[in-house]
Amino acid sequence: MISVSDTLSAISNDKTLVLFNTIALAGRDSSILVKRLNLTRKQYYSRMSDLTNAGLILRKNGMYFLTSFGKVVYEAQDLIGKAVQHLSKLKAIDSIESAEFPASELSKVIDTLIENSEIKEILISRQSNNKIENEIPYNKEQIVPFSKPRLSP
Repeated sequence: MISVSDTLSAISNDKTLVLFNTIALAGRDSSILVKRLNLTRKQYYSRMSDLTNAGLILRKNGMYFLTSFGKVVYEAQDLIGKAVQHLSKLKAIDSIESAEFPASELSKVIDTLIENSEIKEILISRQSNNKIENEIPYNKEQIVPFSKPRLSP
């Protein structure tokens, strides 16, 4: 079974990530990919093996394509890339986020600073979840682990 860490490890190298993204965008012939990325044949096939073993790509008729899982991972890493582009704005939001700062004002700041709707939605939904979690009092001592009831024979 493929884990999250296996998946992230497979795309953690810069050249492998470029290779993955190139396949996502174009599904290229292997000889073109090797030349464009200045990889040795061994480096290329090692990286392609990592992506294949992680379930991100597959090969059909000498061409590489993203699997359905690969498409989901591609979209997720694309969102991470967009977040990196907005990192300074995200840090600014973090710096003003506090219990004293009104949630409605924070939402306005997020709406003004962040253009990307996916990132904006994540931040606003997290803000709502944090507010609810902070408002609901609970006693940790009363939380009991769930166990299956025993059936008598």
